[in-house]
Amino acid sequence: MLVCVGLKYRGHFLTGERVERRLAAVLAADVAGYSRLMGADEEGTLARLKALRKALVDPTIAKHRGRIVKTTGDGMLVEFASAVDAARSAVEVQRGMAEQNASVPPDQRIEFRIGVHSGDIIFDDNDIFGDGVNIAARLEGIADPGSICISDDAQRQIRGKVDVVFEDMGLQALKNIAEPMRAWRVRLDGDAVHAKPSTAPDATLALPDKPSIAVLPFQNMSGDPEQEYFADGMVEDIITALSRFKSLFVIARNSSFTYKGKAVDIKQVGRELGVRYVLEGSVRKAGGKVRITGQLIDAATGVHLWAERFDGPLEDIFEVQDQVTISVIGALLPQLEQAEVQRARGKPTDSLSAYDCFMRAQNYSRQLTQAAYHEASNYLERAIALDASFGLAKAFLAHSLVLGTLQGWAGPQDRERAVELAKASLESGEDDPSLLRCAGHTLGFFTREHDRAVSLLERAAELNPNSSGVLWSLGWVRCFAVKDANLAIQAFERAMRLSPRDPDYHFMLGGLAFAHSMAGQDERALELAWRCIQLKPKLALAHRAYISALANLGRLDEAKAAARTLLEFDPGFTISGRAAQFRESAFTRRYNAGLLAAGLPE
Repeated sequence: MLVCVGLKYRGHFLTGERVERRLAAVLAADVAGYSRLMGADEEGTLARLKALRKALVDPTIAKHRGRIVKTTGDGMLVEFASAVDAARSAVEVQRGMAEQNASVPPDQRIEFRIGVHSGDIIFDDNDIFGDGVNIAARLEGIADPGSICISDDAQRQIRGKVDVVFEDMGLQALKNIAEPMRAWRVRLDGDAVHAKPSTAPDATLALPDKPSIAVLPFQNMSGDPEQEYFADGMVEDIITALSRFKSLFVIARNSSFTYKGKAVDIKQVGRELGVRYVLEGSVRKAGGKVRITGQLIDAATGVHLWAERFDGPLEDIFEVQDQVTISVIGALLPQLEQAEVQRARGKPTDSLSAYDCFMRAQNYSRQLTQAAYHEASNYLERAIALDASFGLAKAFLAHSLVLGTLQGWAGPQDRERAVELAKASLESGEDDPSLLRCAGHTLGFFTREHDRAVSLLERAAELNPNSSGVLWSLGWVRCFAVKDANLAIQAFERAMRLSPRDPDYHFMLGGLAFAHSMAGQDERALELAWRCIQLKPKLALAHRAYISALANLGRLDEAKAAARTLLEFDPGFTISGRAAQFRESAFTRRYNAGLLAAGLPE
């Protein structure tokens, strides 16, 4: 879809030909999984798409004064009078589609993805061209099924004028667009446009049977957007320190950070995350000093239980973090002994420059794009170069190579490099749960050292029972080892409860699907894999679980159609090239046989 806004002016092509240019807000839309739908039922899909356009899409566009510029088999561009009209049209279409799909089986649903951008376009012979159109199309490509993804420029025009909530997606590297662009996910009435279980649980979460806390992102008061990573890293370190206390239930960082940049209602946060207490604050970094303010709030009543300010030189940043953590613990659990507090402390490195690189890498690693992946890897390499004994940086770099392999961003030589880094990281000590998690997951994925990998993750979970990342990695290494499917299921389910709004929820769902396959529950595996595909349409591990489950259930035609879909977006995929080193067993032979029967290359 496309939006155009007035303010015409004249420009020229390089040939000297005069053309009409406009500043415009551009919307692009297509049907998610169109090839799969057509492969399963070509005539039925075309008939349903035509009916939806006639009954919902076209009337909605007309209602908001839109003009359809052109259509393709599964998409369209539309011109509107304003960005607000376009956004209202897109929101109405997505809400209408959600209602239409309520009674439709998941594998038969027609779901749109929509992208919106405001920028310059060229108008020629009733068609539109230029970066404004290209960027909108790329944003549509990263939108989830049933959702709307918009650029920063469009978000500034729309916010406050349309009944939606915006979720910051951070910088996105868009194909054939020179510079990374900040993008926003549109959510309707506070609920995700797509039925995402991680952000819209079906019921209010019950409070755990021990003190529970969520640490919200601290506000960056430095006046420098470049310092955002520093404030985020500070909060993550506080969450990690709190998480080590078995007497606390601590919400994972990824769920807490879904509230970043938003004016939040603390009581609502408590209900959505299922916690009793919320910690919020701010960080100011200026010159060689840092100031942290924090306040602890009872989420049920809104009462402030504790507030304090901490100042210190930048070289003592770890000591300042410890002061914040100890003060929160003291406010929540006065019965804790100081010795336990001391055991939870520890510096990851003596080099502040290496630590700075490490935090910058964390900021990039969560963006899940190829460009951000390489940026994160570069910063981790620099951290290791600055401090050769920085074991946590080595472990994180090893773990990032697992993601790079899964996504096809890493080369074959990176497998050996990852294993070397994981083993080297363990030489610096085995009492850091984050290090153990990354090293164990890496060894479980790339090597046949399954029992050692499970042992490392179990030790990490013992040290930090509140880490959702540790728990879902534990679930995966148990799957790699084909070791006790029920324990793997328990680990994934515990991780989901600890981080109910996690951007990595798809990794948990995909793992849970695999674990249910391992338990011989292919119907349940199929359902979970499909949910995972809805969240991340181009996540190969979810497609593998979905295809194998279909094949093992005897639905071979559907499995073959799903395999064709996987190869469309990942033509270089092979079973051996992207898979972990699963322990040989009757189950893994059956699992891979399903993939081969569906037509995936070995």
